[in-house]
Amino acid sequence: MTVFSVHHTTTYRYKKPVMPRRHQMLFRPRDSFDQRLLDSCLTVTPDPAEVRWIHDVFGNCVTLVDFAERTRVLKFESVIRLEHTPENTPDFRIEDYARSHPFAYAEDELPDLAAYIRRHHPGSGVGDWLAKFVTTDVSRPTGQLLMTLNEAIAEGFSYKRRSSRGTQTPSETLESQQGTCRDFALLMMEGARSLGFAARFVTGYVYVPDRDGPVRLGGGSTHAWCQIYVPGSGWVEFDPTNGIVGNRDLIRVGVARTPQQAIPLSGSYWGDADEELGMEVTVNVKTEGGSPSLSAVDAK
Repeated sequence: MTVFSVHHTTTYRYKKPVMPRRHQMLFRPRDSFDQRLLDSCLTVTPDPAEVRWIHDVFGNCVTLVDFAERTRVLKFESVIRLEHTPENTPDFRIEDYARSHPFAYAEDELPDLAAYIRRHHPGSGVGDWLAKFVTTDVSRPTGQLLMTLNEAIAEGFSYKRRSSRGTQTPSETLESQQGTCRDFALLMMEGARSLGFAARFVTGYVYVPDRDGPVRLGGGSTHAWCQIYVPGSGWVEFDPTNGIVGNRDLIRVGVARTPQQAIPLSGSYWGDADEELGMEVTVNVKTEGGSPSLSAVDAK
């Protein structure tokens, strides 16, 4: 078991005072058998008029913040500590009927999984891409197939940090052969869904163990990956940016059907669009007694 601490700060700066409207944050990790929140502290500048928490449709803990005064600097600072139990190797304990692909999900699970199986980007070229390394009319071990898909993205695409908001479509990622962690997660989800799997988007943090080996991609900011539902194993983590299978070094914060539903911080303000000077994000993930995993990102 490892104890992680995460220090996540987002700062907006404006030319002149603006009135912030409601902001929504997805910063609080999901408690589960493999990770347990120990402490959390949220500091917002200027002092908000109201802070409240809700659970969204996916069961994520969402923080809603309202303001009553104008400001030139809007800052959100989150500090959390959590226990994390890593899976060092994938442990696919798959129900007999699902050990080979293709298979059909059980009838009692299918209604709940249907929304996660439905493709969101048909005609995006994902089928042609999959055909390069997956033979659709041949039965293959389910775990092997999913790991092949994960590795195909990790080894076949270039990671490139992008400051602009949003997520590339799978066709844009396939055309450019590069993207961010969010883009790669969406591409894997669409590939898995086209093969009949249920897939969902995950937002959170990745620990980058500088002192233990090569630097992982996606550190220094929030991270994204996906989960695939495997009968007998449940929702299994796949990080196609780094080729990780399982939860090793991944801190899960929120899950959703699409990337747009799992934005770490969103909101607006009353004022002219050109008043915004930029946004700065820093994320520092470290183990207790260990070294930090890298930090600053300038997202202007």
